[in-house]
Amino acid sequence: MNAIVELTASAHVADVRGALAALGVWTRTLRDSSARTLILCGPGSVPLDLDAIAGLTGVAAVAQEPSPHPLLDAQAGRAIPITERLAIGPGAPQVLIAGPCGAESEALVHRAAAMAAAAGATLLRGGAFKPRTSPYAFAGEGVEALSWLRSAADAHGLALVTEALSERDVDAIAKVADIIQIGSRTMQAFGLLRAVGAAGKPVLLKRGRAATLAEWRLAAEHLLAAGAAGVIFCERGVMGADPEFRNTLDLAGAAALALVDKQPVIVDPSHATGRRDLVVPLSRAALACGVHGVMVETHPEPALAKSDAAQALDSDGLAPLAELFACTPGVTA
Repeated sequence: MNAIVELTASAHVADVRGALAALGVWTRTLRDSSARTLILCGPGSVPLDLDAIAGLTGVAAVAQEPSPHPLLDAQAGRAIPITERLAIGPGAPQVLIAGPCGAESEALVHRAAAMAAAAGATLLRGGAFKPRTSPYAFAGEGVEALSWLRSAADAHGLALVTEALSERDVDAIAKVADIIQIGSRTMQAFGLLRAVGAAGKPVLLKRGRAATLAEWRLAAEHLLAAGAAGVIFCERGVMGADPEFRNTLDLAGAAALALVDKQPVIVDPSHATGRRDLVVPLSRAALACGVHGVMVETHPEPALAKSDAAQALDSDGLAPLAELFACTPGVTA
């Protein structure tokens, strides 16, 4: 949050700005109509310690703007309960979430769930409703697929996360899902956020491809204000400049939310790159940054996948993740 520092009449601006820089604060000098010298502590700074700033030589007063997301702030530092034995967030073991991009058939979903469970995953992911750029691309099998996903998750001891694309589908999804997902394309679809929040379930909130961290936090606040049981952030890549990658994975943003804001955060390296060869190394990097889990796309036969085939992992591709999560099962003690 930004803060305004008012200096005493005898203060040396350069000295105060230097002291603030030593605290990790980015600053800009201002002067108001009364000729007072003010310093703006702005974006890019570490979390501001107002007591430390107020104690600096030359500082007369410090004022900080109120938080625009008090409900999200209240969630900080706690894991979000998903089931009786599973939670995601600070203090809980890191989790692996795996499954196909789309629930293509009942048989496919059960095979994918078996793969996920064998790799140490504790949640199955899969889309019954898929937002697609082209109206002619596979967009999921709809309501029927929800029963396939729930049945497969139960058969293999997994919790279930699946996406809500429209307000009209929220009730059906809430009946089967342990976590409702908000996708990147609908992060700021505020009617959808209100409907999903009102379902009273935990929500997995993917970051919009061009969304700032501030916009992402406020989308979470919309969900919590509507009644969501908790919000888990999912970094899935933002718009980048290099066409070799589908998106650019923002590990700095994920680490800031997880370690500084102390919010529950997972990373989706499949959508971040669109390349299966980078999914495992970026999963390792994300976990090393302190996030609370990884979500990857898997398919028993990627060559036959109806969507996102190039980034889906088969059983062999999942094996390194199985080893990675062997010592960190996603179950609370």
